[in-house]
Amino acid sequence: MTEMATVTNLAGESVGQEFLVFTLGDEEYGIDILKVQEIRGYDQVTRIANTPSFIKGVTNLRGVIVPIVDLRLKFSQPDVDYNDNTVVIVLNLMQRVVGIVVDGVSDVLSLQQTQIRPAPEFAVTMSTEYLTGLGALNERMLILVDIEKLLNSEEMALVDTLRAS
Repeated sequence: MTEMATVTNLAGESVGQEFLVFTLGDEEYGIDILKVQEIRGYDQVTRIANTPSFIKGVTNLRGVIVPIVDLRLKFSQPDVDYNDNTVVIVLNLMQRVVGIVVDGVSDVLSLQQTQIRPAPEFAVTMSTEYLTGLGALNERMLILVDIEKLLNSEEMALVDTLRAS
């Protein structure tokens, strides 16, 4: 289990960790808001030959070449559709900027440690090593993703290869 950052507001009480909530199909996912640089509409990208289909290509973001990963394809979602809600979440991960394509972004939620359950031993869409847990908020269930671990995993090392070329 990774260390969870705790955000403290001006009054001094703990407000929990903040997650950006995005959707992939019917599922809601949460990623650490501190890793999010910006959210933008999906633009065409420059395709790079010999890369897996989930790496859509690269885009030029104010002079920085950013690889764009379609998480919907990565998680084997059927019928991936690009529409007005499709967005790219631009992430700042250590020394790397990466964009992920998702179906939409809904909100930012603050979760207390008590609202975060351990990840189940099995996960349908991704390996459990990339899950930090499940966020329970009333009737909502958020799949909390360690986006840095996911995008730095071996299969994503291709993202580095793209940037080197």
